[in-house]
Amino acid sequence: MNFEEIYKVYFKDVYFYTKSLVSDKDKAEEITQEAFFKALKSFHQFDGKKDVRSWLFTIAKNTYFTQHQKQQREINMEENVVQKDVQLVDYLMNEDRALEIHQFLHAMEEPYKEVFSLRTFGELSFETIGQLFGKSDSWARVTYYRAKKKIMAYMEEKQDDGN
Repeated sequence: MNFEEIYKVYFKDVYFYTKSLVSDKDKAEEITQEAFFKALKSFHQFDGKKDVRSWLFTIAKNTYFTQHQKQQREINMEENVVQKDVQLVDYLMNEDRALEIHQFLHAMEEPYKEVFSLRTFGELSFETIGQLFGKSDSWARVTYYRAKKKIMAYMEEKQDDGN
């Protein structure tokens, strides 16, 4: 059986299996497509000793778990970001500190200064910021976090100095 036939015969089975893992039909379809893509890439390694359906289910299950773990890491990272954002806002409530941070921000090198400003003051999404720079949303996210890390380090340094 060639891969096209396998796809036609087993797509619905794999889709319903992934739908049982996630209740969202779009997410189930995405996982199913990715699972078949992975199966296609490794089809040459499939020896036929195992049932095709269980082989595909295993790939779909592993794809689901990989995506789920990635999503959990992103959620944990976002929770950490929210906590640090609250610290930043608390720190900025003092006008003198706000002026110091503002001056530090303007002295910061590009693209950190602009990405931080667009995200914080312009409230733009990482995707939009990435598009503005002709880069990916991941690039925008990393650049923003690096800028924020520099600002947080500056704030900690100022607190240690007693200011």
